[in-house]
Order: sequence, then C-alpha cells, then structure tokens
Amino acid sequence: MNVKLLGIYLNDHLAGSRFGLDLAQRAARRNAGNPVGDYLSTLRVELEQDRTLLERVMRGLEVPKDRFKEGAAWAIAWVERLKPNGGGLLGYSPLSRVMDLEALCIGTRGRICMWRALERLSKTEARLAGMDFEACVERAEAQLKTLERLRLRASDTAFASEPEAPGTSVPVR
Repeated sequence: MNVKLLGIYLNDHLAGSRFGLDLAQRAARRNAGNPVGDYLSTLRVELEQDRTLLERVMRGLEVPKDRFKEGAAWAIAWVERLKPNGGGLLGYSPLSRVMDLEALCIGTRGRICMWRALERLSKTEARLAGMDFEACVERAEAQLKTLERLRLRASDTAFASEPEAPGTSVPVR
C-alpha cells in the first residue's frame, strides 16, 4: 500500500468534507423552513459522521492531517460566498440554491468514490478491516438521489419564466 499517495488522497477528501460541511450548514440556514433546508440539516449531521469516520481511518493508517489543505478549503468556502448568483453580493437567490445543491452533488459523488476505494483496500489492509464502507456507499448514494431530486426542483424554479411585470400582459397562444 502506498501510504504517501493514500495520505494525500484522504487529506484531499478531508478538506472537501470541510467545504461540504460549511456549505451544507450555510445552505440549510438560508433555506430554513423549506424542504431543501430541512434535508440539508439532516445531511449536515451525516456529513459530520462521515468526516469522523474518515478521521478514524486516517488515524488507523497513521496518516497525519494536512492543516494547510483544510485551511485552504475553509478559505475557499468563505470566498465562494462572495460569488454573485443573482442575489447581490451577499444575497441568496434561486440560482444560489441550484449551485449549492450542485456542489453538494459533486461532493457526494466524490465521497462515493472514496468509500468504494477504501472498501476495496479494506480487503487487503488489516487496519481497515471491520469498517463498513459498503454502508457508507449506500448512504451516500441515497443522499445523492435526494440531492439530485432537490436540485432538479430548484432548477425548475430558478429557470422558470420571469414573473410578469405589473400592468403588462402576455398573449396566450
């Protein structure tokens, strides 16, 4: 086993988990009281559990945390907030919701890949024996299914025709 490359890989995922947790928490807060916010509140807890397991894997393999990567992920998450999505500099718009859900979909696909890689590795690496990576894959696949459904609904809303301006009419054909 190439511990050096595996360490880089796991630290990349740990940094991604920092970004994903921050995004899920912020998006849940911005969507409080709607189905997106409700789901993201639940997802955030599951992401924390995944991060804890990843840290356990790293400790078991004696892979040190790369504080620089984690700090960079935090900084990127903070700067990402400033990206205008039709809601002003710090506002939140229907496009913001779409972009947040897409980013969470991408991160979830990455977690599925990581859990599958670790599951394969656990067959030959005794320090990973007994960890149920298949359950992690199944949970992430269920999360992705829900995120994708919410993303499509958010896209429908964000990209629907603009509301009619007061006092104007649109001919019906």
